[in-house]
Amino acid sequence: MKKILIIDDSKPIRYLLDTIISKYYQVITASDGYEAMYWLSQGNRPDVIISDLQMPNINGWDLVKNLTSSAVYGNIPIIILSGSSSDEITQKCEEYGVADFLVKPFNPSRLLEAIKKALDKKAGMSVDMQG
Repeated sequence: MKKILIIDDSKPIRYLLDTIISKYYQVITASDGYEAMYWLSQGNRPDVIISDLQMPNINGWDLVKNLTSSAVYGNIPIIILSGSSSDEITQKCEEYGVADFLVKPFNPSRLLEAIKKALDKKAGMSVDMQG
């Protein structure tokens, strides 16, 4: 079963995401970027990462920047969730190669579609690298 790492400091949001996603994927949750980085440093590897932007300790942008520049984690698709939308957020998502960006509140089917699209794109990338 594919693994989805959810990073959000809001416990109700983590619970909601877990409820929506766990019917189809294995879900791992982290309350902030440090917790997520610790989990990853233990040799764990999710298939998709879903992250909030506004979090304590290490914010979503710092996390995305660290992950996308990493040789180990750089090819893991990241979906950003945010309570607001702006041209700056959209521009940063493009700059960092974020797979998708959803504004809270989001439609659950749109979230599942974003995950599937990210997984399909990742599968296509690994085929390209092998061939």
